[in-house]
Amino acid sequence: MPVPPRPHLLGIDDGPFEKGVSADVPIVGVMMEGPDLVEAVAITRFPVDGDGLTAYLAGWVGELRFRPALQGVLLGGITAAGLGVVDVPLLAERLGLPVIVVNRRKPRDEPLLEALRSAGLHGRRELVTRAPEPRLLKGGLYAGAAGTTPEEAARLVQACRGKSDLPEPLRLAHLIAAAVARGESRGRP
Repeated sequence: MPVPPRPHLLGIDDGPFEKGVSADVPIVGVMMEGPDLVEAVAITRFPVDGDGLTAYLAGWVGELRFRPALQGVLLGGITAAGLGVVDVPLLAERLGLPVIVVNRRKPRDEPLLEALRSAGLHGRRELVTRAPEPRLLKGGLYAGAAGTTPEEAARLVQACRGKSDLPEPLRLAHLIAAAVARGESRGRP
């Protein structure tokens, strides 16, 4: 599928929380057309270290009124709400969309696998091993993609970069999620 010059992408990120204090975490989705036009914002919540994150996200995104316009989903990692782990290939399959996991640094599975082991969440370890292999993109980001080719994923990410290295839908989702959780975001001005 050719990548349009201004794709409609949904960036999803979670807010900060206090382990042992917070019961749930804000999850924010920001849909943008290209790098400079916000089309929609959606907010939900998910339990800290909750199970079933993939099914939850698939149901939430699938029910959004703007779902038919989406051409891809961007995640800021394979975890949300602490140790909730996304099965990236399954999420892409359920949504029928490319799902791209974007990181500033090359992800290392060992710390996450150790955290899951320590928390007794052994069943989630397989989800980590199913995550798509991250590839270095122009500009220094790493992206792993399911439901599309690595080349198309790179073009989608590039088409929605603006102010920072991060794709704008993901950057804005991060800022809004932090503001929902803390009352204001903390980012570089």
